[in-house]
Amino acid sequence: MNPLRRLVVLRHAKSAWPEGLADHARPLGPRGLRDAPAVGRWLATADCLPDLVLCSTARRTRQTWQLAAGELGSVPQVRYERRIYAADDQELLDAVREVPADIETLLLIGHNPGLQELILLLTGEAIGDALYRTRTKFPTSAVAVLTWRGSWSDLAPGTALLTDLAIPRGKKH
Repeated sequence: MNPLRRLVVLRHAKSAWPEGLADHARPLGPRGLRDAPAVGRWLATADCLPDLVLCSTARRTRQTWQLAAGELGSVPQVRYERRIYAADDQELLDAVREVPADIETLLLIGHNPGLQELILLLTGEAIGDALYRTRTKFPTSAVAVLTWRGSWSDLAPGTALLTDLAIPRGKKH
């Protein structure tokens, strides 16, 4: 039987827009600094701990992962990849298809519109209203969980089940 795989897709937390900074260098804003740890708590509670993390090299994605990872018991291997920054759905799918066979759960951290397009491309079926909600909006700090049986290299459009969509938010102090 083919192994069950999980692709956990995370859009970075809310960023700031400091004047004069290039997009790649933008940091998280105050809300993003609150929400990113909440993402980590959600990953732990939902039993979505990754075996590998593929993360854009943008500052806001790296900060999102660092704050989320601080809420996890153990930290998986992380690969920061420039090609994930500003990637479209096909470029993201190409990166996912290169994941080693021994990885069961992959966390992909990046940007819209590519992430939202990837989820919509891969989803054949969804549980509840997750697909409708993803089509409507995939906001900052959103987490989508897709599952399928097979290898990473064989992942194809319409073959995954969208099992969860969460938007973890931190509390204002």
